[in-house]
Amino acid sequence: MTQKCGLVAVIGAPNAGKSTLVNALVGQKVAITSAKAQTTRARLLGIALQDEVQIILADTPGIFEPRRRLDRAMVAAAWEGAQEADAILLMVDPSKQRRHELEPLLEALKDRPERKILVLNKVDASAKEPLLALAQELTGKVEFEEVFFISALTGDGVPELKDRLATLMPEEPWHYPEDQVSDASERLLACEVTREQIYRLLHEELPYDSAVRPEAYTHRKDGSVEIRQQIVVARDSQKAIVLGKRGTMIRAIGEAARKELADILGQKVHLFLHVKVEENWAEARDLYEELGLDWVK
Repeated sequence: MTQKCGLVAVIGAPNAGKSTLVNALVGQKVAITSAKAQTTRARLLGIALQDEVQIILADTPGIFEPRRRLDRAMVAAAWEGAQEADAILLMVDPSKQRRHELEPLLEALKDRPERKILVLNKVDASAKEPLLALAQELTGKVEFEEVFFISALTGDGVPELKDRLATLMPEEPWHYPEDQVSDASERLLACEVTREQIYRLLHEELPYDSAVRPEAYTHRKDGSVEIRQQIVVARDSQKAIVLGKRGTMIRAIGEAARKELADILGQKVHLFLHVKVEENWAEARDLYEELGLDWVK
């Protein structure tokens, strides 16, 4: 059989469920998911296989109104992910449509030449009539080839969507080996996993004003891996929050991240974390390179 391979850009307002969908299509965790908006920073790719077809998924950062340099870099990465795609998939959460973020997306998509697919997520938690009305309204604004109603979390409707995406991919040799599920380097993925745990455990106290820097990633002789990371925050008060009373919080973050990484990497992980206060970390050029983002003026 002839191999097929293509790129699908997954776009949507923050928190629409894009990362959960990419993970569901790939069949394992490749993208960080969190209830906090703006958790995807780098343009992580998931690689899904369907028989002889390789579907490369650009899990783009939620496109929103950028204020800081970091935000601008994220938005630039998102649109870059949509260029040269064989299909653009717009994901919408009907329960919280975030119109102020959805409208500019619809406007930008309107005149793009790529095939466009509308995906309404979280249908398990939505009533049918409003869903159909929303689908009708959005297809009136943008020429979507198809509409899919799915739940990225339960997997409802995901196989049908995956089948359809596979039919849209052009005849082309696979870009990645069969067993590769993401183009994120293990160092970057390890940082994302730690960052996800910071959000999970500190989402109330710490806004997403933190970053995780890779310091060292060493394969030990016994087959385990040693990972050293720096958690960067802007203020001393935030450092105290990340450390927690007598270091309890940073231990909890490290333990949860270590367990998950051991699971993903399939090997024993030794994870060492420390916190650094860097007032203007969001303006630090080297951090962008480490996160795989372009430095945007």
